[in-house]
Amino acid sequence: MSEAERARQAFREAFGGEPEGVWAAPGRVNVIGEHTDYNEGFVLPVALPHTTRAAVARRHDGLVALVSAQHPGERVQAPVAELAPGRPGGWAGYPAGVVDALRDRVPGGVSVLVDGDVPAGMGLSSSAALSCSVALALRDLVAPDLPVPALVDVARRAENDFVGAPTGILDQSAALLCTAGHALFLDTRDRSTEQVPLDLAAAGLELLVVDTGTTHDHATGGYGDRRRECEQAAERLGVRALRDVPDVAALAPLDDGTPQGAVLLRRARHVVTEDARVLEVVRILRGTADPAAIGPVLTAGHASLRDDFQISTVELDTAVDTALAAGAAGARMVGGGFGGSAVVLVDVDRTPAVAAAIADRFVREGYRAPRTSAVVPSAGARRLS
Repeated sequence: MSEAERARQAFREAFGGEPEGVWAAPGRVNVIGEHTDYNEGFVLPVALPHTTRAAVARRHDGLVALVSAQHPGERVQAPVAELAPGRPGGWAGYPAGVVDALRDRVPGGVSVLVDGDVPAGMGLSSSAALSCSVALALRDLVAPDLPVPALVDVARRAENDFVGAPTGILDQSAALLCTAGHALFLDTRDRSTEQVPLDLAAAGLELLVVDTGTTHDHATGGYGDRRRECEQAAERLGVRALRDVPDVAALAPLDDGTPQGAVLLRRARHVVTEDARVLEVVRILRGTADPAAIGPVLTAGHASLRDDFQISTVELDTAVDTALAAGAAGARMVGGGFGGSAVVLVDVDRTPAVAAAIADRFVREGYRAPRTSAVVPSAGARRLS
């Protein structure tokens, strides 16, 4: 049975009727460019083959009814007119936030059944996959005039304003705009994009995702603190966003001898150097150089996230350090931080040894066993049936 048919069957069991269609949106891994999106900088994500599927049908009673295959026995239902930030909460807040953003288009309500295999809390953007699958469904059903950039904003507002997770546009853009076999080079200021070919297999390389088993939550974690610190740094420097800082030397005014100044300097230094790392990786991938040359850039990004942005964890550091010691070309944590996954760039021939070294180290340290899988740059959101 296909994923679309499974979603249809689950919808029939939940709601007693047929959905009008099934839509899917993927998780993502960011090759490079963490915490640059809300600073109006550059990012370079790829879509994963893992997706969230949404089976959707319009209603006529003014209700939004939400069911998730990952939360069996739970049904969330409320009048569309009574949706409000935080109501409903939990997983249901993401699709409800999308419905709320388009409430004028669905006054009769909507039934939504979601099912998926994007691991939650692992830095792979399961929340954006959920929001974007529903956003694409509602666009096709009731708002065909909405262009994809507007859908990005609908899904982002669902996370920012309804759920309370202060993300930028990276995750939603990746879910909606990525194409198979490519990384998405996105300028988050002007929304310009370029599909950069990413055929690591042709170079004998593999990009692995290592799920450390530690979860995070953008709505309640330190993500919002980092965003506020970046905004404070930009204000002190007199720029619209940290994207506008030309180089690290221009950050000197932040170093005022106070503890707060030292914190803002570190946060801003990460963003400025991370933007430069995105541009360097894109330059390498556009050219004829061995793609393995991006490895040291990825590793430098991890050091910056660990030391300047201070969002890594002991498990993430262990995964990165062990991979490098086992011969990986590069490695870094991915996602918003405070848990989640790492990515490892490795020669295909060394993949088993690197994965085994990480697993053995986790056992010795008493951590949860990591899950490792290869990244296959995949398609963005689409209608399945």
